[in-house]
Amino acid sequence: MSGLVLKLGPKERVLINGAVIENGDRRSRLSIVTPNANILRLRDAIHPEDVNTPVRRVCYIAQLVLSGDAKKEEARMQLLRGIEQLSQILRDADSKRHLDAASQSVIHDQFYKALKALRSLLPREERLMAARQS
Repeated sequence: MSGLVLKLGPKERVLINGAVIENGDRRSRLSIVTPNANILRLRDAIHPEDVNTPVRRVCYIAQLVLSGDAKKEEARMQLLRGIEQLSQILRDADSKRHLDAASQSVIHDQFYKALKALRSLLPREERLMAARQS
């Protein structure tokens, strides 16, 4: 069986196609076999008040698609434009690889994969912001 495998901790919540699902008292594993299902771990969700950096802003747009709060057709161009802007700043090979993966995922309507690729840039952005403030 192919698809996404979610490993959930006790009482962990996940948003799947607009429905909040809460795990029981034990760890569990769910196999999502529906292609292109919109999935968002609520523990990973970025809250609106935390959208205060360029990478977080682009992640938030992808998150809005996954939560059903934005239409993918409308968000696609915003995401691609945001990824392009990030590529002007994050020029190292590793960042470029993640940005390319995010871009390809957006083009193929794979917003979960795009968010995952973009989230991997958050620690790098934090380090750059901290160094800039020093």
